[in-house]
Amino acid sequence: MWCQRLARLLQGCHGSSGHRWPWLPQAPRPILAVPARCHPTAPASPHCAWQLHQDHLELRYGSTVMRLDFVWLRDHCRSASCYNAKTNQRSLDTASVDLAIQPRAVRVDESTLFLTWPDGHVTRYGLEWLAKNSYEGQKQQVMHPRILWNAEIYQQAQVPSIDCRRFLETDEGLKEFLQNFLLYGIAFVENVTPTKEDTEILAKRISIIRETIYGRMWYFTSDFSRGDTAYTKLALDRHTDTTYFQEPCGIQVFHCLKHEGTGGRTLLVDGFHAAEQVRLQAPEHFELLARVPLKHEYVENVGDCHNHMIGVGPVLNVYPWNNELYLIRYNNYDRAVINTVPHAVVRRWYHAHRALTAELRRPQNELWVKLKPGKALFVDNWRVLHGREAFTGYRQLCGCYLTRDDVLNTARLLGLQA
Repeated sequence: MWCQRLARLLQGCHGSSGHRWPWLPQAPRPILAVPARCHPTAPASPHCAWQLHQDHLELRYGSTVMRLDFVWLRDHCRSASCYNAKTNQRSLDTASVDLAIQPRAVRVDESTLFLTWPDGHVTRYGLEWLAKNSYEGQKQQVMHPRILWNAEIYQQAQVPSIDCRRFLETDEGLKEFLQNFLLYGIAFVENVTPTKEDTEILAKRISIIRETIYGRMWYFTSDFSRGDTAYTKLALDRHTDTTYFQEPCGIQVFHCLKHEGTGGRTLLVDGFHAAEQVRLQAPEHFELLARVPLKHEYVENVGDCHNHMIGVGPVLNVYPWNNELYLIRYNNYDRAVINTVPHAVVRRWYHAHRALTAELRRPQNELWVKLKPGKALFVDNWRVLHGREAFTGYRQLCGCYLTRDDVLNTARLLGLQA
């Protein structure tokens, strides 16, 4: 029987002992007919030991302790018959894997895990790959490295703007721009010809332009041509855009083409910095804002524009495996009637929302920028809130929304973590 053969293999394993890891909880009954054993690998490797259980392999590599389900191990096999390395796509039919599968034999050397399955197929995994791609490894990593900032932090960093020609014509300029954008959620390009056409060329350098109910490229004046406060001369409080979309637009581009008057400075606030302060000071508020779904709504009946958009989601959106914040949906103008929150929760939600709003409105968190012709601003609409002060005179902006996936794709192709 394969269990007997595996038992003999384990009994002959170099350095085997009958002791469990002292820092592990009591494990389920192992699949072997012999006592559970720890199995260290060759001494030259980072500290590594493994133990078989009824439905999974427990593997310690360095400081990472992984519990690897046998079905998961079979499903992720990277052999030529299971995975197409040319297309980077799985060939194995996951539904064909026996959900009760167990390996016939297991071996670990200084860098690789080998599993032999009941049909004789052999799966090999690099230990580094497993440590990075296991659930436990992912919990220790961030998807998107960032620098959280308030006004002082950003100004002291002296983040440079990128010259338009260098941005458009060199990979180095584009990479520097994208690195700034990924770290801070905002980035500037200087010496742009102040036309809508040139702004469009700029935007298309990093992404497909996302067409919305506002069109593709838009002009932005105070003519109240759309049913939105933004099309006035009034001040706008900090907010993220298109919260009423089921997937809010990822990146927004602003370029001031003309302003004959006073005021109109742009306000920028790092929403992730504010949310992190809430997490540190009142984690129960952060958790509630990340759990409770709300509706945001846009109703428009102006001229030929008739729209009724509804988006649903919590104010804070986090990856569930590491609690990393990836999207803030904050717009007090467009938040709809709160009818998705029961009475027992709604008052606590208001307390949590008030705590976040207080952080977002702290003067030290406000970065004020005067947009001028020739200076284009890219804003991560999933992270950085924007607003403006009231203004006088004629002020014209142009801009667009970009598809987030394409911006991140461009960054990854340049070797950035995004």
